[in-house]
Amino acid sequence: MIAGLRQLGIAIDASDRGETLVVEGCGGIPSAREAEIFVDNSGTTIRFLTALVTLGYGDFRLDGISRMRERPIGDLAVALRQLGGQVMCEGPGECPPVAIVADGLPGGEAVIAGNISSQFLSGLLMAAPCAESAVTLRVEGALVSVPYVLMTLAVMKSFGVLAEASPDFSEIRIAAKSAYQSVDYSIEPDASAASYFWAAAAVTGGQVTVTGLSRNSLQGDVEFVDCLEKMGCNVRWESDRVTVKGATLKGIDVDMNAISDTVQTLAVVALFAEGPTRIRNVAHIRHKETDRIAALATELRKLGAAVDETDSGLEILPRLFQPAEIETYNDHRMAMSFALAGLVQPGVVITDPGCTAKTYPRFFEDLEKVCGR
Repeated sequence: MIAGLRQLGIAIDASDRGETLVVEGCGGIPSAREAEIFVDNSGTTIRFLTALVTLGYGDFRLDGISRMRERPIGDLAVALRQLGGQVMCEGPGECPPVAIVADGLPGGEAVIAGNISSQFLSGLLMAAPCAESAVTLRVEGALVSVPYVLMTLAVMKSFGVLAEASPDFSEIRIAAKSAYQSVDYSIEPDASAASYFWAAAAVTGGQVTVTGLSRNSLQGDVEFVDCLEKMGCNVRWESDRVTVKGATLKGIDVDMNAISDTVQTLAVVALFAEGPTRIRNVAHIRHKETDRIAALATELRKLGAAVDETDSGLEILPRLFQPAEIETYNDHRMAMSFALAGLVQPGVVITDPGCTAKTYPRFFEDLEKVCGR
């Protein structure tokens, strides 16, 4: 993301091992007049930058690895075209590469499907204040991962832009030329990343406290600990931290649509529970870095579990554990989740552990610290 923004002429100074960023705003108009941006395997980057570059002027093209060329982005392209942008998906099935001939974004009304990725809507929302006229976004169907949209709106508000949303998020309106304001902004710890450490406590019977998160956090993924509590863990919420203490685990039936980035974490915890665990309403995770439902079913079976895969989820029945080599599918969350199984079961091997660098380069270092090594 940082590299892509820099290619668009936006100056970013990184310090404190990348933990502090100073971004020089561009007033809603990227200065670059052309760019070929390689996003690797980052769906967030290609979706957000596709919306951003329509605000500029010139020719732009965004592409990624082979898996990125299998992840449809057509719904976002269609919505941007409805707002006056010139966006074309060059890959089959409305997939990347994405080509944009930018001449400012006129604005107006656009319809976006809600059942594929909330990032399509978030990308549109963040670009909308810089359009030439007011933008109204209408969401068709049920919106997946609502907490992420709430987080987007909250961040926009922190930077001075207030969007008007209907209670069910079927319509969101952003006034024309709403002005973002520069601020000092503290980013919360990553709740999705925290899930692995809370889960480590669950599967080992230990105790882990994550600071900087609370019940009032912007990120919906803090609700992952509610799943652990239902499975039998002891959970303590405080104003600036959340503690999970492991206990005897039991399987649960849970709709994880709103916290879908933690599905893989819970699926591995389910291996240590008594009885089956059923995860529902997450069909959209088939379109992530890999088909996460199919990948989970395959790798959980390697560890001895019986798994019933459905179109929108899976049911996991723990059985006798067995050592296994776990394929990660170039998916950072597969690597981090299945590493937890190795805290209890000897002989668990994670292939391509380096894929965690996408979001958490020091994951295995931190996991060692938590384990007291």
